[in-house]
Amino acid sequence: MPESPAVPAAVPTGSELSAEDGKLVILARGARGRVGAVEGAAVRDQDGRTYAAASVSLPSLTITALQLAVASAAAAGATRLEAAVVVTEASTLDGAGHAAVRDLSADAPVHVAAPDGTLLGTVTE
Repeated sequence: MPESPAVPAAVPTGSELSAEDGKLVILARGARGRVGAVEGAAVRDQDGRTYAAASVSLPSLTITALQLAVASAAAAGATRLEAAVVVTEASTLDGAGHAAVRDLSADAPVHVAAPDGTLLGTVTE
């Protein structure tokens, strides 16, 4: 499994989410809250379509919210991601979800937010 990149402890002053990325936070929080999942995630593809998902943990399948959101986008024909958001209580971005985003986009920002929607940081590498 890829190493988990650290989420920046603080976002530089003046660094706020765009309105479109703010919508991803809302979608990710909703996906997480609907099923009481550990994490929620949302991604936006090259056409502006959005995909939201929650983490899944079954006896035969475990998938992170970000992996599932990326998989949903890919299954719908997305070839590139513009941005991604993960809503989590963790202080790091999961390596598997990060790798899934990078499979479709080398430069899409991955925003990490707390369950209340507060931006914790952004991973760009």
